[in-house]
Amino acid sequence: MFKLKLAYKIFLLTVILIASQSIKAQNVSKTGTTAASFLEIGVGASAVGMGGAFVSVADNASALYWNVGGIAELPKFEAIIVHTDWIAETNFDFAGLVLPLGSFGTLGFSFTSLSMDDMKVTTVEQPDGTGEFFNASDIAVGVSYARMLTDRFSIGFTVKYIEQRIWHMSASAFAIDAGTKFRTDLLGGLTIGASILNFGTPMTLDGRDARYFIRVDDTKQGSNERIPTKIEMDSWDLPMLFQIGVSTYAINNDIYKFRIAADASVPNNNYQSMNVGGELSYQDFLFLRGGYNSLLLEDGEGGLSFGVGINSKMIFADAVVNFDYAYRDFGRLQNVHNFSVGLKF
Repeated sequence: MFKLKLAYKIFLLTVILIASQSIKAQNVSKTGTTAASFLEIGVGASAVGMGGAFVSVADNASALYWNVGGIAELPKFEAIIVHTDWIAETNFDFAGLVLPLGSFGTLGFSFTSLSMDDMKVTTVEQPDGTGEFFNASDIAVGVSYARMLTDRFSIGFTVKYIEQRIWHMSASAFAIDAGTKFRTDLLGGLTIGASILNFGTPMTLDGRDARYFIRVDDTKQGSNERIPTKIEMDSWDLPMLFQIGVSTYAINNDIYKFRIAADASVPNNNYQSMNVGGELSYQDFLFLRGGYNSLLLEDGEGGLSFGVGINSKMIFADAVVNFDYAYRDFGRLQNVHNFSVGLKF
C-alpha cells in the first residue's frame, strides 16, 4: 500500500513538473515560430486512425513517439516501421525497436525521417533552373528507457538528436521526451497518460550558404570586393508539446472490445486542442478505428481519421505481425495515407 501511494505521489509530481514547463496559455497563435516541424507528425497507423488520441493507450512500439512510459508495459520484443505519404510530395518514415529487459526495465530505439526529391535551383535570372539541384531532409534519432515503478504505474524518458538540412545549410539540437502512464480501477480500468515532447535546445542554421563576400567601403584605400562576411541566423525553439489523456474500455469481453480515448494537447506554437478516438476489435484480430484530430482548434487543418488493422500470428514462430492503415483528412491540404507494420516476438 505504501508503495502504491508513493507511485501516486510520483505520478502527480511528474505531471505537475511537466505541465509547469509546457502549459502556457496562448492568447495569440504562434504557428510557424518553431523549427523541426516534422517532430509534430503523428507516428503509427493505429494511433493516427484513432485521431491521435493515443497518449494513455500507448500499447505498441509507436509509444516511443506518443508516450515513452508506455513501452514499459510491452511484454515482448517489438518493432515497428511506418511510412506516410506526407503533404507537398514529401515522405515521412519512422522505425522503432523496443527491448524488454526484465527487472532492469525496457530500452527503446527510434529513427525518424522526413525526405523529399531533389529540386531545381532557380534564380530570378534563370527561372527554369541553373543546372544545379538541391534537397532538404530532417532526421531524429532517439534512445529511450522506461520501467514499471508498480504494477500500475510506469515512467519513461527519451534522449534524441535532431538535425535539419537544406542544400549546404544545417541545424541540430538535442531534446528530451518524458512520459507516464497509470492504470486505475475506475470505469472499467481507466488509464491516465501524460507526456512532454521535444523539451530541448534551440536550432540555428549554419553552413557555407550563409557566407559571402562584400566590398566594405568604396572610399577606403585597400578595400576590395572579397571581404568575407557571414549572415547572422536567428535561433528557433523546438515544437514542445504537453499532452494528457484518458482511455477506457466501454466493451471488454473475449469476442469484442471497444476502447475510447481522449487527449488534451498544449503546444508552445499554437492554441490548445483535443484529440478523440475509438477502437473496436474482434477477437484481437481485426481492428476498426476512428477519431477526430485537433478538435476545438480554430482554423486548424485537423479532421476526421479512419483506420483498420489486422494481427497475423506467424505459424513458424511465436510471433505476431500487425498490419495497419489509416486515412486522415487534412482539410485544405491533401489527405494523408499512413501505413505501418509491427512485429512482436
